[in-house]
Amino acid sequence: MNIFKATLNDLEALTGLFDLYRIFYQQKSDLSGAKKFIQERLLNEESVIYIACDESDPIGFVQLYPTFSSVSMRRTWVLNDLYVKESGRGKGIGENLIKTALAFAKETDAKGVLLETGADNTTAQRLYEKIGFVKETAHFYFYEI
Repeated sequence: MNIFKATLNDLEALTGLFDLYRIFYQQKSDLSGAKKFIQERLLNEESVIYIACDESDPIGFVQLYPTFSSVSMRRTWVLNDLYVKESGRGKGIGENLIKTALAFAKETDAKGVLLETGADNTTAQRLYEKIGFVKETAHFYFYEI
């Protein structure tokens, strides 16, 4: 397995992975929309994406978005997307992608890495806790449109 920081040269591989990721979250397949979305993130340097390949087969990715802490005056990374194809699950690929993201956060002197997942996604929760993430219980979150 090889994990590397994605560039526009990896757009086709990322498009397929990102579309599968969205399907996992009950969204309709939209390859052209997925390609446009990922292309814009990369062109505008709005996210950092690492891709995992098994030999030449793209097998998973992690996408990080920057945010900032005013109190600490430091960057924080939001681990927004993590996906591994079914054929690659249970092989440590997700864990290695997360560890790569954490190493990147450290390299960029970030305050930390934030993530969230669905309450019913217990597989991901176990992985995050295994790596050292701690479930937040001291804050109130709300969302409004």
